[in-house]
Amino acid sequence: MLAETDVVIVGGGLAGLAAARRLHRAGVPWRLLEAGDRLGGRVATDVVDGYLIDRGFQVLNTAYPRLGTLLDTDRLHLGYFTSGVLVRKGDDLLRLVNPLREPTGGPRTALAGIGTLLDRLRFAALATGCATVPPSRLLAAPETTAETALRRAGLSDAIIEELLRPFLSGVFIDRELSTSSHVLAMVLRSFARGRIGLPAEGMAALPRTIADPLPVDLLDLDTPVAEVNPGRVRTQAGEIRCRAVVVAVDPPAASALLPALTTVRMHSYTTYHSTPEPPLSEPILLVDGDRREIVANTVVLSNAVPTYAPTGRHLVATSVVGPTAPPEPTIRAELTRLYGRSTADWAHLTTVAVPQALPAAPPPQGRLRKPVAMGNGLFVAGDHRDSPSIQGALSSGWRAAGAVLAELRGG
Repeated sequence: MLAETDVVIVGGGLAGLAAARRLHRAGVPWRLLEAGDRLGGRVATDVVDGYLIDRGFQVLNTAYPRLGTLLDTDRLHLGYFTSGVLVRKGDDLLRLVNPLREPTGGPRTALAGIGTLLDRLRFAALATGCATVPPSRLLAAPETTAETALRRAGLSDAIIEELLRPFLSGVFIDRELSTSSHVLAMVLRSFARGRIGLPAEGMAALPRTIADPLPVDLLDLDTPVAEVNPGRVRTQAGEIRCRAVVVAVDPPAASALLPALTTVRMHSYTTYHSTPEPPLSEPILLVDGDRREIVANTVVLSNAVPTYAPTGRHLVATSVVGPTAPPEPTIRAELTRLYGRSTADWAHLTTVAVPQALPAAPPPQGRLRKPVAMGNGLFVAGDHRDSPSIQGALSSGWRAAGAVLAELRGG
């Protein structure tokens, strides 16, 4: 079979869908090829015994700029988490919230026993600066690692080890905090400016909603791509001739198709438990300030979005970071300590391994916009070309499509 179109998009994840949306809006003929049986890439939701099980703990931040271009978030019927964290420190559960979102919680946060009062004031100043300074200025600042940036902000070992390392390790999939300070600045900006939530139908609703305006007959599922060359894409069914190719797959697959690309990946695991009673009444992330470094974070998802669990039950998601997951009894013991209550009546639903969770983003990342044009009509998209996030995936796909349009119109 030999087909023809202007642009072939390889990969139906968020980046590929964003590219398709921009090309479709511009009236340029395109076709999307997805190796799997569904759209969404790493953003997926399975139904297990009536529970919505996302493939890894994922959340949606309403401050992501590209979201508004692609969908009306009201369609997702988001349930929101508290803008803050709980920290287990010995016998105490300490609550720290974003005072911009919860002004009445500001005094309690200032007095919480994490680090010193000066630490908390300095961190508040750092987050406020990231929220209010234009991104161009944030990305023009000297670049270092996230840990070095936190220490240069005057933060002590105590607040870094008891709050920021456990929290950020779950965000970056990076316990060493070797992630770029530019990525850190943009993450702090998005957390300070946006709300964190989940769609009522699970995270899979995000790619599904983005794809809604696209013609179904241009979305080819179960179509793995064997080879990409300028002007040609080869599949098991034959070749497709085209003027441009956008490779929008995970970095390992992208490197196989475009050998010039190299990206390190990180591992993460999420263990889901069903409970008859929620261990907390609040939809808030709980992290370990006792530095055990087994659990990155845990949260009662159904407190934020009741549809994640059947009526009368609750769903707890617990994330760990590293090349291997601890045994479930070890995680359960940690949850007993963190929540301060027995987990004997909890049921282990599943543990989801995500070996390609996020691309590592050590410095230098520059302005978080790596080139998308590879030459000879080949383009690449994915969160490894922007920030390692949903925003990065959407932005890179949008940018790649823009570069394709510029080349096609120039030609």
